[in-house]
Amino acid sequence: MCSTCGCGGEDASTRVTLVDGPHPHEHPHPHDHTHDHATRSVLLEQDILAKNDLLAAANRHRLAERGIIAINLMSSPGSGKTTLLERTVTDLGDRRETLVIEGDQETWLDAERIRATGRKVVQINTGAGCHLDAEMFGRGLTELAPPDGSLVFVENVGNLVCPALFDLGESARVVIISVTEGADKPAKYPYMFRTADLVLLNKVDLLPYVDFDVDLCLDLIRRLKPDVELLPVSATRGDGLDAWQSWLADR
Repeated sequence: MCSTCGCGGEDASTRVTLVDGPHPHEHPHPHDHTHDHATRSVLLEQDILAKNDLLAAANRHRLAERGIIAINLMSSPGSGKTTLLERTVTDLGDRRETLVIEGDQETWLDAERIRATGRKVVQINTGAGCHLDAEMFGRGLTELAPPDGSLVFVENVGNLVCPALFDLGESARVVIISVTEGADKPAKYPYMFRTADLVLLNKVDLLPYVDFDVDLCLDLIRRLKPDVELLPVSATRGDGLDAWQSWLADR
């Protein structure tokens, strides 16, 4: 089990599957019961994150050299990430070359939705892994081959914990929370919101029908990161999407 996040496997990157690529086999490892488990766990976590940070720095340099902007989209499952992404790449039209890396534990369903918009997309399946990491992102970039000056969206695995820990080398982090979730999510998952460059409050068209305290949610987010940008949006009705497009243009 990964000591960093408990996602299964000593390193979640061993379970990455790119579209049209083979799915790796399980490789069980012997367990030595004579070690101090707490110390071993901490050291393994440090090793994993240190390796990831080095790879993330290489990814960031690689993107910067070619003028490519990469936006890491993170949220819990069901927040509307894929619907927002479909709408966003469609609205962008031909104004900028836009490509997508999709992260999920299994299936190519989201990648097929993006492909239907006409955008080039790569699917990364993490198996038991609950997040993308810098190695997976780097391999995804190689497969995607984005041109200079392009915009790359990364739809991370739906999870409010582990994706926040793993720097991909992205240009910016966008966290999406929907009004169909609890307004107290920022308090329960603070690290995710502390690392955000932008928070999108999605599905605001459903506010008349759900019990969601918008003021409480926004207050909790601002307590965690006072300078974070906050935008209410509706991916289906279109509320706030002009402001979202402006934020992307500013990148």
